[in-house]
Amino acid sequence: MQQKECVSKISLHLLDTKQTLSIAESCTGGMVCQILTSYAGSSQWFDRGFITYSNQAKKEMLAVSAKTLQQYGAVSEEVVKEMLSGVLYHSQSHYALAISGIAGPGGAVAGKPVGTVCFGWAKKISTEIKVHTQTCYYSGNRQSVREQASQYSLEQLLQFL
Repeated sequence: MQQKECVSKISLHLLDTKQTLSIAESCTGGMVCQILTSYAGSSQWFDRGFITYSNQAKKEMLAVSAKTLQQYGAVSEEVVKEMLSGVLYHSQSHYALAISGIAGPGGAVAGKPVGTVCFGWAKKISTEIKVHTQTCYYSGNRQSVREQASQYSLEQLLQFL
């Protein structure tokens, strides 16, 4: 799906339901927030973004536990789940999106090659939180991995809505 069409559908859904979105990004470094805020009127449905590139930022800004980071690594669905919780706790948003990955060219570790990206989407439903996580593997250079991850996160967010 074309990026413009995807963002348009996301914005229409959020506007129609009077809900908002906040995001935590690591490997994409704010790219998803930039895409969303490049559309006029996004302040009506986009609340805030957290760029938590370092583990320290994840701990300080989103309350990701040191134990989870040590046990699973920053690029894991477990960390992404905690990032989502932190986003929802530190915002009034109804929806959250979180991304953590290895864009390259370095950074690969055993079992997590360059191009590994973990995603998470969450929705507050009354007092419950519905969460979906997924890990994908991309090829290409650093910019390409970041672009693919950003686009995929939005396409899947649209499906999650």
